[in-house]
Amino acid sequence: MQRIACWTNLSETTFLLPSDKADYRLRIFTPRQELPFAGHPTIGSAHAALESGFVAKKRTLTQECGAGIIELSLEADGRIFLGAPQPKIAQVDGSFEYGRNPLRVDVGPVWIVAELPSAAELAALQPDMAAISALSNSLDATGITLFAPAGESSCAIHVRSFAPAHGIPEDPVCGSGNISVAAYLRHTGSLQKIGASYTARQGMQLGRDGRVSVRVGENQIQIGGHAVTCVDGALKIGV
Repeated sequence: MQRIACWTNLSETTFLLPSDKADYRLRIFTPRQELPFAGHPTIGSAHAALESGFVAKKRTLTQECGAGIIELSLEADGRIFLGAPQPKIAQVDGSFEYGRNPLRVDVGPVWIVAELPSAAELAALQPDMAAISALSNSLDATGITLFAPAGESSCAIHVRSFAPAHGIPEDPVCGSGNISVAAYLRHTGSLQKIGASYTARQGMQLGRDGRVSVRVGENQIQIGGHAVTCVDGALKIGV
């Protein structure tokens, strides 16, 4: 599985497996290592499981993964939402040159999350990947996720996620990064100025325009969106 994920060279590659605890089991790999959980691969894999007939079509699904059992729901408009693992939040000691008030947020993947003053400043950021990789390793983190107020009506915040230590210089759209931002907003009391239900935008610097729907409750964070099949085929593995 790790060799295939390295070959695809995508942010994450997933594998659907049978489960005796849930509707299916999911294993998730970056080009370099396995993850216990990731948001967008979970939503995309649920879409693939339903479309391919790997699981029967229904409105709710359960997924077994390294982070435990993840509950998913299929909305009437076709969006798939997942209930995120409970975040574990800690302070980050020492200096941090990207953003203010950094926090270490563990949702399976571990993100160092910080806020920048404006979307323009976030968009202009050209981070030192070697430095981020070293920082991530020193803090036992996946990478850093930064956010800023969007200043536009269609979404509340802009987000960027960097994980060069995992072979992902910048993730075009990051589910676990967005979950971590939502946990950060709730933890710091900043959610009031955004709202408990909002849309985040990510990926513009990579030629993408991803939109993530976020719902933040007292006891659970949900993220969701639409998934679309882009490639359908078979992979033959040589000996």
